[in-house]
Amino acid sequence: MILTPSTSQGQKKVPWPHAPLHQLSGRGTYFVTAGTYLKDHFFRTADRLQVLHRGLLTVTRDYGWQLEAWAVFSNHYHFVAHSPEDEDSAESLSAMLGLLHEKTAKWINRLDGCRGRQVWHNFWETKLTYQKSYLARLNYVHQNPVKHGLVVLANQYPWCSARWFERTARPAQIKTIYSLKTDRLKVYDEYEGFDEW
Repeated sequence: MILTPSTSQGQKKVPWPHAPLHQLSGRGTYFVTAGTYLKDHFFRTADRLQVLHRGLLTVTRDYGWQLEAWAVFSNHYHFVAHSPEDEDSAESLSAMLGLLHEKTAKWINRLDGCRGRQVWHNFWETKLTYQKSYLARLNYVHQNPVKHGLVVLANQYPWCSARWFERTARPAQIKTIYSLKTDRLKVYDEYEGFDEW
């Protein structure tokens, strides 16, 4: 089940992706951002972030999306992923994120005693077609916790892909991706950080 926080007694395994390919997919590589309703910090604690993080990794795996980078926060998340091998585009994206948002919203509302409250606002996807733009967005997502002022080094933030990326990618890939500038990317990321995790 994707919505049970880990405990020291019964640790749930997070379905971490395998080593990243870091190349555009012929079927479609997408940059996705999703935000909460009114940018509220519904996932403001470590347990809540863990549930959302595990949920994102689980639904992408179950729907056949191959994650390349991700970052999960108290009121939004970003990811870069390749669409499933049996799809020509992002046709399953809406159903996949709909399931994630439905399950996490019900869980949060049950936790807070706020049945029926709107938790998620929307998501935006961009199909990436240029290698340099794709690699810059990978760097953007890996480094997003630093951008939001939550950590000094991205690999210190537990709910993003930086630590996994640095452990699984080749040193030359890491150096190349981390060297790409992200300040000129057009990315909707008007969210304030919440560092009480």
